[in-house]
Amino acid sequence: MTANPANNFPQNTPDDVVLFEQIATDCGHILGVMTLNSPKSLNALSVEMCQLLSKAFTDWQTDDCVVAVILKGAGDKAFCAGGDIRKLYDSMKEESLLPNPYATTFFGSEYRLFLQMHRFTKPIILWGDGIVMGGGMGLLASCSHRIVTAKTQFAMPEVTIGLFPDASGSWFLQKFPAKSGLFLGLTGARGTASDLILGNLAEFALACDDQEVISQLVAINWQSAIDQNSPNTAHGLASHALSQLPKAVLPESKLERYWQPISQIMNSGNLADIDAILQEDEKIAAISSDFAQDDWTKRALGTYRNGCPVTKALAFELYYKVGTLSFEQILYLETNVALHCAANPDFKEGVRALLIDKDKRPKWSRHLADCLSAEGRHYIDSHFISPYAQGDHPISGF
Repeated sequence: MTANPANNFPQNTPDDVVLFEQIATDCGHILGVMTLNSPKSLNALSVEMCQLLSKAFTDWQTDDCVVAVILKGAGDKAFCAGGDIRKLYDSMKEESLLPNPYATTFFGSEYRLFLQMHRFTKPIILWGDGIVMGGGMGLLASCSHRIVTAKTQFAMPEVTIGLFPDASGSWFLQKFPAKSGLFLGLTGARGTASDLILGNLAEFALACDDQEVISQLVAINWQSAIDQNSPNTAHGLASHALSQLPKAVLPESKLERYWQPISQIMNSGNLADIDAILQEDEKIAAISSDFAQDDWTKRALGTYRNGCPVTKALAFELYYKVGTLSFEQILYLETNVALHCAANPDFKEGVRALLIDKDKRPKWSRHLADCLSAEGRHYIDSHFISPYAQGDHPISGF
């Protein structure tokens, strides 16, 4: 089969939020390339981006000429630093609706995209250079081949804005060993490429640029995968090619270094027990003085202590609630929680304090003790109830 490398998408313009390219391989097939193109916002994931990416995945899944997809971000600072939540904030500010129509569009388009990527049978190769946070982590987790570099930094910092570790965070934080994913979700701690590899969220740490990656993929003889009609063969071809590229020297993994004190804290009991340790420097030092004195730990603890109590309760609850659920069921549940957050006060207040007024002094609606009381438990549990009529849920039947 010989591919026609003519681009099926309208010609890109500099203002397009996603750039699409179809590159002919040496064997006559096509690599599809998607580039998030909003470098000023660190490629923050928007509704329009999600919809454009989804359409391209639909087209390329059924196009026999397309053998693999590459996903990357424009600029040299970030792959994707999270979701574009300014319009979402405006919709929350106007009226506390449940379900909020724009929030349904925002989270629905994002989660449907993740589910679509999760089901995509061809290799999706992610170039995860620079900052990867929030929605960017959701994209990364949904790809089959994740490339990181010495500059890769990631976090799930939702505790600072009163949301929760969303974008399928409830699913991929389970992948980190020794309950370090729970620590990341509660504290918003930053990690490096080494941590992503430890957490089974990256496979390749490379010391080259994205164009070298594309050149390597172009040179693959994809015909054997076509002849065998075998997605596994195509995935293996991509893995072998990427494994031949120069390896990066990565920063230290703090999760690997401190997994024992992190595990001890995360296994100390319920959320009240964990909080009692995370709130006290002396208790941290008693577990590990090195851990307590590390600037990385101090930053994570500072974020936790100033973070939203409702987020902490939701993150803890989700971590244990999703263990036996499928990926689709987790997205269904996260959608429910996200829509309740959009209707309740803390998410709106957190975005205001961090991104709108930038005073960094949010007034949270509850203390953690309130969330753990009988009345507070009812409030936290209410986030998991679907706000949609039967058949209207944005994940149902997708």
